[in-house]
Amino acid sequence: MTWPPELGTLGGMAWTTPRLDPERSRRRQQLIAELAGARAVRQRERPQRVRSERLRELIATRRRVAG
Repeated sequence: MTWPPELGTLGGMAWTTPRLDPERSRRRQQLIAELAGARAVRQRERPQRVRSERLRELIATRRRVAG
């Protein structure tokens, strides 16, 4: 099977990305930065949360055993 000659090939086409308007681009960059900051905060707080949950479980287990 061959391509009809009127369709041509993709060899001459360049990959281009549509340019965003400056305001949309700025908002997008701001959102990406805020998401990265929130992710960093969650990862910093996670070890403390795990420790406190483990401590709560230990206290509850001791109460069950003692009670």
